[in-house]
Amino acid sequence: MALCRFAYSCSPASSASTFFRFPKYPSKHVKFSLNFISLLRHSFATMEAPPEGYRKNVGICLMNNQKKIFAASRLDIPNAWQMPQGGVDEGEDPRNAAIRELREETGVSSAEVIAEVPFWLTYDFPPKVREKLNAQWGSDWKGQAQKWFLFKFIGQDQEINLLGDGTEKAEFGEWSWISPEQIIELAVDFKKPVYKEVLAVFAPYLQ
Repeated sequence: MALCRFAYSCSPASSASTFFRFPKYPSKHVKFSLNFISLLRHSFATMEAPPEGYRKNVGICLMNNQKKIFAASRLDIPNAWQMPQGGVDEGEDPRNAAIRELREETGVSSAEVIAEVPFWLTYDFPPKVREKLNAQWGSDWKGQAQKWFLFKFIGQDQEINLLGDGTEKAEFGEWSWISPEQIIELAVDFKKPVYKEVLAVFAPYLQ
């Protein structure tokens, strides 16, 4: 996997050649109906009402022209890779929150929203993570309720800067364009179910 640190760029052509096979990963011809969405296994709620006890959050799946996904390694968790995400401010529209978080965490503003998951997905924090984050936030969230958006990157790799736009503390140390299968493989265990569902919904755009 070709890695990039902070503002340095990497060529999509140098992306990893190792692929993980998931036989249930949908083909590009699959059309997602409301019946399919209702059968997704993880917790969800309406757009207006995420589940009680969960922090409102947005997730960003950033796709390049080669249908690879942006992923970055966390500075605070060794070997943990993830897609960008962040909290929704009081009264903030989730789509606007996703645009803001993408800019704050990656420096990217040359991107457009092309799809979204039409419901909230939740994951629970492991006990130690919950204790750490709630001490940091001064709250008692049991996990996060996420609204996910698929962005198409229309800029150049040189735009990506893990120092972000300078408004927030850097969260990531390295980044790369990788396959959907690889991001699931590299994610921390408690996020994998959500990642699988997000990438299943976005699969027609990624193939």
